[in-house]
Amino acid sequence: MAVDRDQVLRDAASLLTRKATATMDEVARAVGISRATLHRHFAGRDALVLALEALGIAECEAALNAARLDDGAATDAVRRLVREIEPAAGLIAFLYTENQLFEGEEQNEGWARIDAALAELFRRGQESGEFRIDLTPAWLTEALYGLIGAGAWAVTEGRVARNDFTHMIVELLLGGAVRREEP
Repeated sequence: MAVDRDQVLRDAASLLTRKATATMDEVARAVGISRATLHRHFAGRDALVLALEALGIAECEAALNAARLDDGAATDAVRRLVREIEPAAGLIAFLYTENQLFEGEEQNEGWARIDAALAELFRRGQESGEFRIDLTPAWLTEALYGLIGAGAWAVTEGRVARNDFTHMIVELLLGGAVRREEP
């Protein structure tokens, strides 16, 4: 029986989102394949995490494209982005906390592209007067990642309804990022 590698990754991401410390045995069971089959596709946990990173980057880049970040107001682009990225939020939450991805000098160029696109969106919003200028685009980017991760965990744990994911993240981010008129 042929193994669908992408489905294995999605199922592994689903487990690791709920239990980041899951062993390869637990991943194999959750995916429905033997440990030996899992190891044929991924030599170990590091290889699995790197494959999940590649999937996460692909899903983030697809969400960025679908959200049309350059169209219309920056606040509307943020709303579209959060809505588009929601299906990958659990994977992003896992990857955001996976320290091995950030060791060493070299950041994955995929994350660098994503970070740059998000920072440009926030910069555009600052230049148009939509977003506060006292918060850097880099900080707003990190805050967005953090809120996406927190939203994914809250939905997974049943503390937040899936249908509220986009609204809650966007309202908290933009409520803190929108420039306020001086009194």
